[in-house]
Amino acid sequence: MENNILNEMDRVDPNLRDEMLAELFLDQTMNDFKRSKILEEIDYSLKNKDKEAFLRLTEKLKSVS
Repeated sequence: MENNILNEMDRVDPNLRDEMLAELFLDQTMNDFKRSKILEEIDYSLKNKDKEAFLRLTEKLKSVS
């Protein structure tokens, strides 16, 4: 399947391909950052024994891809 995607990418205009790859990279970077921040907040909620915050944050974490 990955080979199919790569083959399709070879057919796309190089400028558009670069733009698409940059956008994918930025999306992944933002998701990683959001995930990291939520995990820090979860750690803090555990440290402070804040069950409500923990439950809210774990649900929020599930929504981050």
